Amino acid sequence: MTITRRSLIKRTSALAVTAFALTSITPPLANAQGVDETLLLQAGPLGDVSLGSEDAPVTVVEYASMTCSHCASFHNNTFKAFKEKYIDTGKVRFIFREFPLDNTAAAASMLARCAPKDKYFDVTGLMFEEQKKWAFTSDPYGALINLGKQIGFTEKQVKDCLSDQTILNGIVSVRDVAANKLGVQSTPTFFINGERVPGALSLEELSEHVDKDL
Repeated sequence: MTITRRSLIKRTSALAVTAFALTSITPPLANAQGVDETLLLQAGPLGDVSLGSEDAPVTVVEYASMTCSHCASFHNNTFKAFKEKYIDTGKVRFIFREFPLDNTAAAASMLARCAPKDKYFDVTGLMFEEQKKWAFTSDPYGALINLGKQIGFTEKQVKDCLSDQTILNGIVSVRDVAANKLGVQSTPTFFINGERVPGALSLEELSEHVDKDL
């Protein structure tokens, strides 16, 4: 099943439990150490959201799903320290890419994309902090409407956002490129200067990969 605009706006628990198949995922790439960096650094239709200097010596790209508990754990427990140590000091440019694992994750990513671009990381950070309150309920659509109000949207704005096929298509496009051409099979998956490293990495594990390129 693919993500559709209609499936996102139904007011039923199906939004929470109906996963869509990554129908054309290829096996993991033979070269597990790296990928085509030109392809990796090519932004999707909606553009990239990033933090840090474009001239930083290390680029870290994260593919994450908003309903992924491991992704939430990374962002809630590790990301702040990573940002202070590497992003804020000009050593790392960090790019966040959506890789929704289900309809609820896709809807949450759409809502984050509808926020002002300079608020994107504030919104996704709040979503990860409160993941249990909206992602795993009997009515995730209603929970997202309430979350949208919390971050400054009206109910109509949330509904309009979740009905925007262009945003949905852009998010799905990024997910499909990652799955089919970059070997992303799970979330979170990091690319550190082109090296693919899956899993919710600790600060120490991230440092091991980042520091060798500094």
